[in-house]
Amino acid sequence: MSNDPKAIAVWDPLVRVFHWTVAIAFFVAYFTEGDPLIVHVWAGYTIGTLVVLRVIWGFVGPKHARFSDFVFAPWTVWSYFVSLVTFRAKRYVGHSPAGGAMVVVLLAGLAATVWAGLETLAAEENAGPLAELSLVSSASADPAPASQFRVASEESLSGESGEREEGDREGEESAWKEIHEVLANLMLFLVIAHLAGVALASVVHRENLPRAMVTGRKRT
Repeated sequence: MSNDPKAIAVWDPLVRVFHWTVAIAFFVAYFTEGDPLIVHVWAGYTIGTLVVLRVIWGFVGPKHARFSDFVFAPWTVWSYFVSLVTFRAKRYVGHSPAGGAMVVVLLAGLAATVWAGLETLAAEENAGPLAELSLVSSASADPAPASQFRVASEESLSGESGEREEGDREGEESAWKEIHEVLANLMLFLVIAHLAGVALASVVHRENLPRAMVTGRKRT
């Protein structure tokens, strides 16, 4: 905790734990790339659970944790960004307009990435909470023949239908995996942009923002 008597509490414990735990879980999930799968999957579960909790906290948490405190109009966000890069930005005790916008984008991006990951897990491994709901994993098998005297033409048609179904299933599996990978790479780009923004704001406002997210306190 900061020794500065003028420092005030800004970030509550849930916000701080969410921030650092999600950061760790994201990099674990990103760099494992599904190998080992169990580590990748549980990192994704952790992110998904924390995103849900953070969204709820954004409505019922303390002042600076609420969306109402840091969600601004697009023009305000753009104006702040321009003033930040020109070193003239106004300082905010909580999230700045640009910082708040990044929080919303990151939450949405993480949620989408986790969802695509769950769809991929259901499609490829028939596992996870979406396994029973996935159209891919629940594709029905061809029913057993009613009679051993089925004609050859029917068997041929059934075989072709099965091949088409298998091809469609593999195609959807590949599509979900590709979507998951694209979103994960987009998230990495956003994380890098977030880090750059934090570094710039720390310089402009002459305060250590990463440390504030550890201690929960900032100067008045």
